[in-house]
Amino acid sequence: MVSFIGAGPGDPELLTIKGKKLIDSADIIIYAGSLVNPKVLADAKEGAQIYNSATMTLEEVLAVMKDGEAKGLKVVRVHTGDPAIFGAHREQMDALDRMGIEYEVIPGVSSFLATAAALKKEYTLPGVSQTVILTRMEGRTPMPEGEKLQDLARHHATMIIFLSIGMMEELSATLRKEYRPDTPVAVVYKASWPEQKIVRGTLLDIAEKVKAAGITKTALTVVGDFLGDDYELSRLYDKTFTHEFRKGVEA
Repeated sequence: MVSFIGAGPGDPELLTIKGKKLIDSADIIIYAGSLVNPKVLADAKEGAQIYNSATMTLEEVLAVMKDGEAKGLKVVRVHTGDPAIFGAHREQMDALDRMGIEYEVIPGVSSFLATAAALKKEYTLPGVSQTVILTRMEGRTPMPEGEKLQDLARHHATMIIFLSIGMMEELSATLRKEYRPDTPVAVVYKASWPEQKIVRGTLLDIAEKVKAAGITKTALTVVGDFLGDDYELSRLYDKTFTHEFRKGVEA
């Protein structure tokens, strides 16, 4: 059995209890060393074989998994955040299927959730946005038809942009074609890490502010009016609103 584990956004205390138990008891640990906080592995058992996948190819990762399985060892594959979001774990699972090796996936806290916590904001505000778009700028990995940034920006929804901090000027210019130029933007560097940094601005000035802050990687960009202060109160807790568990009173 190979266990794919979401290690969370950085703070080792945001690792799930299930994920930590599996890591601490594993014989072989393959972790995304360029992104996963090494402290997540602090309680690995003595003698555990630890591989940093930042220096490995897909074939090398799979070879380690196959060898561990053949020897009856417990193998864990540790991804940053949650592996389902830009985690590149589908190709590993498909390969394990072809090899007849069983696996499981343990979800983790994604960096986009840690970003909202750092900002103390809610992505889905009544009267502002009820839709969250997770995406990235087109780079060496092309975007499918209809998923370019400007296409998605036409929805004016809350937008969370991964893997694009090095293209802030182009990102801002593209979004200004659909959003208001004064639409609020925040960039959060290493959400939940001790060195976390937050830069706030608008589509007009965020690129300049990010450059001044020296942020060049490991950051998320979030865009939308959820960053403002105007929104409608939730009807769920409105005293006049009736639902399954409570009868509303007359206004």
